Amino acid sequence: MISLFAIDISTYQCYYYRNRNTDMLYKRVVMCVSELLRFGVSINSDLLKKFDKLIDSKGYNNRSEAIRDMIREHLVEQEWEEDAETIGAVTIVYDHHVRELSESLISLQHGHHSAIISSMHVHIDHHNCLEIIVIRGEGSKVKKIANKLISTKGVKHGKLTMTTTGKELE
Repeated sequence: MISLFAIDISTYQCYYYRNRNTDMLYKRVVMCVSELLRFGVSINSDLLKKFDKLIDSKGYNNRSEAIRDMIREHLVEQEWEEDAETIGAVTIVYDHHVRELSESLISLQHGHHSAIISSMHVHIDHHNCLEIIVIRGEGSKVKKIANKLISTKGVKHGKLTMTTTGKELE
């Protein structure tokens, strides 16, 4: 049988294990990568009710994780504004029967082969196709490539979804 107890020392966590059969004490020290901090938020009760309803509909178990995700979302947006390395997914819908459209889209992608890391082509129906193109690079470069793809004559709809490489997020 092993008993476990912990002592919090600043950014280190010490775990002591005692083997009850041999009465030997073992110590394991682990450095914490980040600390969880608690803070209070003053909020109007009606706004809190709406927030609770929203996070419940999205499947959050608690307010803390929802607030962490909201903070991360804003940090990702800031990465894009600061032109940090980011990832973008461009979705476009187009009629592949439109003259030279497929060739134009392929040519654009080959022209940016160092930034475009993946693409997926889906046949929606006899005429329409969906293409998802994943682009990696500085935010302004990703936006520029996405805008070229979306604005190509014959593209019915397009959207850029931005995200992060995750390097700066906890």
